[in-house]
Amino acid sequence: MPVDIDIAKVARLARIGLTADELAYYGQQLQGILEHAALVQALPTAGVAPTAHPLPMVNSFRPDIVEPTLDREEVLAQAPDREGPYFRVPPFLED
Repeated sequence: MPVDIDIAKVARLARIGLTADELAYYGQQLQGILEHAALVQALPTAGVAPTAHPLPMVNSFRPDIVEPTLDREEVLAQAPDREGPYFRVPPFLED
């Protein structure tokens, strides 16, 4: 089956070791995907305009109006920890 050969080649290029059972399993899945794609490709689409979404979509921009914001000092006064004009938070990335 050529699908198994393609899967084995891609797995080899990606340096992924697949067993014969895994090749067969992924081959069945890929075959199903290809069969479904063939069904979709066989649909009569003459005269149908290409779209990226089935529903008409429009951007709904709001006016960019500057509004009053919270006072920085008032907000930072409520923070558990701060460093100058910034919130201080514990590190979350490991070295």
